[in-house]
Amino acid sequence: MTIRPQFSSRSWNSLSSDILQTLKQGKSLANANLQGMDFTEMDLSGVDLRGANLIGANISGANLSNANLKGTDLRGANLINANLEGANLEDSYLFRARLEQCNLKDARLEGARLQLARYDSQTVWTEGFAYKNSGAVGPGANLGGAFLNTANLRGADLRGANLRGAYLSGADLTGANLAGAALSGANLQGAFLTGACLRNARLIGAELQGADLRAADLTNASLEQLQSIAGADFTLAQGLSEETKAMLCSRSAQELGTWNAYTRNNTAQSLGCSIG
Repeated sequence: MTIRPQFSSRSWNSLSSDILQTLKQGKSLANANLQGMDFTEMDLSGVDLRGANLIGANISGANLSNANLKGTDLRGANLINANLEGANLEDSYLFRARLEQCNLKDARLEGARLQLARYDSQTVWTEGFAYKNSGAVGPGANLGGAFLNTANLRGADLRGANLRGAYLSGADLTGANLAGAALSGANLQGAFLTGACLRNARLIGAELQGADLRAADLTNASLEQLQSIAGADFTLAQGLSEETKAMLCSRSAQELGTWNAYTRNNTAQSLGCSIG
């Protein structure tokens, strides 16, 4: 039997009771409106949630093993440390979902939309699933040429990711781990890279105009042939060799004298350059 409860205007305690009662009766939650609800650490193993609205729901630590989530809308849902082993996620919507530490072993992911979903090194994927080419964001992700303008990627683990030619203007990469990432030709205009790890990252030909690189780790980063550094703020950036600093300080006075609209520092000051 399938029910279609509408829970949006009820208190959480009442909603939780209704959901648990529904599950105890062996009924389905297919097509239910569960947007924004809190299922933290709940046992939802084997539950029928086909086509349900779980946009923005907190499902962290929940047990969804063998659950039916076919066509379910999980946009922006928090699935950190959730157990989805054997779950059916065919044709589900996982845009911007949080999948760090999530167990997706043997999950059915055919047709799942994973653009900008966040995974990390502890996420377990179905064997053979090409998650690195799915549009999801995480270590080793293939995001070359991707449109990620203004994306919220704070603290994202993008070690070794392919971001060649990616559009990251205005993206929030504060504290992100981009060690070894390929960013050649990427547009990072106005991007927030405060405290980001860019060790061994390749930024050849990248656009850094107005980028906030304060306290970023640029150890061994490749910064040759940059398109522009006008207004880029390198204050307290770590790992810049004297040779690299000299190269950056040799840019035009117009670039070096440009102020960052957000930090109110100019590029020359942030690098310790003198403008002739």
